[in-house]
Amino acid sequence: MGAFLDKPKTEKHNAHGAGNGLRYGLSSMQGWRVEMEDAHTAVVGIPHGLEDWSFFAVYDGHAGSRVANYCSTHLLEHITNNEDFRATEKPGSALEPSVENVKSGIRTGFLKIDEYMRNFSDLRNGMDRSGSTAVGVMISPEHVYFINCGDSRAVLYRNGQVCFSTQDHKPCNPREKERIQNAGGSVMIQRVNGSLAVSRALGDYDYKCVDGKGPTEQLVSPEPEVCEILRAEEDEFIILACDGIWDVMSNEELCEFVKSRLEVSDDLEKVCNWVVDTCLHKGSRDNMSIVLVCFSNAPKVSDEAVKKDAELDKYLESRVEEIMEKSGEEGMPDLAHVIRILTAENIPNLPPGGGLAGKRNIIEAVYSRLNPHRENEGDPGAAEEGGTQGKLVEALRQMRINHRGNYRHLLEEMLSSFRLAQGLGPERSAEPAPPRPDSRTAPGDQDPDRDRPPAAQRPDEDAGSDEMSDKQT
Repeated sequence: MGAFLDKPKTEKHNAHGAGNGLRYGLSSMQGWRVEMEDAHTAVVGIPHGLEDWSFFAVYDGHAGSRVANYCSTHLLEHITNNEDFRATEKPGSALEPSVENVKSGIRTGFLKIDEYMRNFSDLRNGMDRSGSTAVGVMISPEHVYFINCGDSRAVLYRNGQVCFSTQDHKPCNPREKERIQNAGGSVMIQRVNGSLAVSRALGDYDYKCVDGKGPTEQLVSPEPEVCEILRAEEDEFIILACDGIWDVMSNEELCEFVKSRLEVSDDLEKVCNWVVDTCLHKGSRDNMSIVLVCFSNAPKVSDEAVKKDAELDKYLESRVEEIMEKSGEEGMPDLAHVIRILTAENIPNLPPGGGLAGKRNIIEAVYSRLNPHRENEGDPGAAEEGGTQGKLVEALRQMRINHRGNYRHLLEEMLSSFRLAQGLGPERSAEPAPPRPDSRTAPGDQDPDRDRPPAAQRPDEDAGSDEMSDKQT
């Protein structure tokens, strides 16, 4: 089975809560991926003396969900229970950890959980080779601690603009590249040893076995980057999301979209669902997860914004009806055709940052009502690329991921099968040349897997590791 489904799984997992002057909502969707590998944590009121503190995190797993799921349940306790975090506390006192203790404790917690998971039998013997990024915030009454390990991201929106953003840990970053090379690795096609697209992660133990190097000196480091920011009255909201969101929306686009949606609904789950749906329609093919944390100064529902949004929905409904009526003589148009027409028009008051994709559900609802017997079209982007042709390209791409070196031989087998099926007869071909021993995906391609183990540690290119998930870039 390839890394993608025939059609996306759009069912969502939602949760919400409030406390400590905060409100939060979250949404996650499997999307086009064969498996759901994301996980999250949302804790309002940290136990054991930190009830006025909160912790939120998103984990983007790869090559499986084992590491992400375990971290979502246990990372917080590894942080708050270690000696570095509690160093300034005295038994029976109400003294909270200092800023430096919190930062040190977070770092120690990451290293400890990474060391602890390494002893799990399935991770130790290589049966499970999963890893996970982690991005989170720990919110105290005075500070926000931003925590990042990998390429998921957190942003703080304050006073109408993006005030802070975590920095993605990519192998091509100079500091990350230097560590990788010092550990005997290389950065090819912007990946660790040409395979893994992140330079820091929990798990991924195939990249953490260089003798003589400490845990933070390995090809892939579990060390988080921790930044503290003083809270301010102007703080509006924080967004935590995996790269399935950030791949198709910039920091500013996502924040402006969230702001506009908060002005039409105070349901944070609904706002998060709008984000996930919009990213799906913008072309994200990864798992998608978002946690939205709102402060008391977050945007409020505006009667004017609600009115404009309702008018926009009504306009889009009538416009879709017009397009389908005009096309009636030539037959019912497909959804991709309707979308192309609307995209070419200058439609006012579309959600900032989301555009027409932010209203895609409205368009699809009208289209389905007027054409109830249509076949499920799956990915509209694929339809625009040419239906069968798009599916063939995707199939070939997945074959290259799964079978790596033997492309020519497999392509000729597939071509022969196709010719026989079409009644064209077999075609003689020259004996395929043996694959190059270090065949790699060309830099222009988008789908070498970030979760493949290093080349030196893959005993069989065409066996066991084929089930690892692909990472879009």
